[in-house]
Amino acid sequence: MSAHKVSPADFYDLLVESQVDLFAGVPDSLLQDFAAYVQDHCPAERHIITANEGNAVALAGGYHVATGRFGAVYLQNSGLGNTVNPLLSLADPDVYGLPMLLIIGWRGEPGVKDEPQHVAQGRLTLPILETLRIDYEVLDPERWQQQVAGLVERLAGQARPLALVVRKGVFHTYSSTPPATDLTLSREQALDVIIGAIDANDFIVSTTGKTSREVFEIRERRGDGHGMDFLTVGGMGHAGSIAMGMSLGTDRRVYCIDGDGAFLMHLGSVAIMAIQGRSNLRYIMINNGAHESVGGQPTVAFDLDLPALLRAAGFQQVQTARSLDGLAECVR
Repeated sequence: MSAHKVSPADFYDLLVESQVDLFAGVPDSLLQDFAAYVQDHCPAERHIITANEGNAVALAGGYHVATGRFGAVYLQNSGLGNTVNPLLSLADPDVYGLPMLLIIGWRGEPGVKDEPQHVAQGRLTLPILETLRIDYEVLDPERWQQQVAGLVERLAGQARPLALVVRKGVFHTYSSTPPATDLTLSREQALDVIIGAIDANDFIVSTTGKTSREVFEIRERRGDGHGMDFLTVGGMGHAGSIAMGMSLGTDRRVYCIDGDGAFLMHLGSVAIMAIQGRSNLRYIMINNGAHESVGGQPTVAFDLDLPALLRAAGFQQVQTARSLDGLAECVR
């Protein structure tokens, strides 16, 4: 890779000057410096951290219909699957021809060491874009301005989605000051209490990112072994459905430990769990109001009445814990 790096500020400014002035997407660790800059400098109504990547594609399409300008949809390549339906059935030139710029973090790039869940996705990222008939550029730090200019010119002339694929380490570091919160627990403290409060023969299904890493580390520290845990290292938003599937096949209790970002990504599945799940299924959401594993960008979870939402979805009993003692009691 070139020794040059791209300034998040310069990249953002060029996009806005080029009429790419709506930013929507799901945070990604490879794009976190750019996303943090957008969070700090873009007007709130022009930056929407979406529930999932298909949500962002639809927002960008609607924005273009109303304004004639363009949206930038940012995502990790693992989120490409969530975009396929709206990209093909709405944005494709054979349907409405909705131009937008996809900015895709390339996790698992061939030849670059990465985690196992990113390997297949990384190998198939460019072929997936080619199958979707989405032309792309791999962002080059030495000529990125020309790449952006060329893509925007094509957006205006061709009425179709185009993509910039971003390798690891392309952007300069940008640090955002996290908002102050009154959180009383860390996630790892909460996980330690949860694991200590359940029976040794109960199953745990933990969500993507730091939650699964910390469940693994806590088990190692306690000498528990890992045979009762399913670490959902990929497939963000699907831990609850995995847990429900397990609960259908066993009489043991199955605990899903989810995060607020994953909960929001496929919220409809929560209603299915609540209505059709067996009585051995337990759902625990750790809400820190952020996509912490990929940079700490905020979710909307602190602005929702989550207990009321879960009750409305059909859960018969919903409890809230704000302390270690309260959490242990809730789990028991």
